[in-house]
Amino acid sequence: MAETGLLLAAGEITRLEAALAAPGQPLAMLVAVEEMARGWLGHALCTAMRFDAATMTVQRLFSTDHAAYPPGGSKPKRDTAWGQQVLIEGRPFLGEGEAAIRAAFEDHPLILGLGLRSVLNLPVRLNGQCRGTLNFLWREAAVPPPRRAAAQALALFAAGAWASGGAYSA
Repeated sequence: MAETGLLLAAGEITRLEAALAAPGQPLAMLVAVEEMARGWLGHALCTAMRFDAATMTVQRLFSTDHAAYPPGGSKPKRDTAWGQQVLIEGRPFLGEGEAAIRAAFEDHPLILGLGLRSVLNLPVRLNGQCRGTLNFLWREAAVPPPRRAAAQALALFAAGAWASGGAYSA
């Protein structure tokens, strides 16, 4: 995995364009972004969530671990510091180490039980509103800055899937 910069090969750009043009959004684009991310980020888990502002809940659209985090699962985020930061203010959440994961997530026993020790939750914002999150988790307790920057770029690519207006199911 590259830790220095984000350079896209022509084939990667073509693959992303084809994914965004494909039916079945946002899933088609999320699959393409996650496949690309594996080589760049070295994450152990990737999920994507749709945000329902009226109920302050997130619903899982995509997961690389269907057994632990199946698509369709939802989590309430009303009155949480994480929800305020990520969903309302539109700021990424970086949780490094077991204590940070315990403090931010009710499902921390499952996260830690999978051997995951760091997380980066990236809000997907369109027209000034959060539409969802793209989430990467790692076994390492710290996420180096270049890896965070690459993940943020991938979230920008994934935003096109939310903008497509397609069905939100996986």
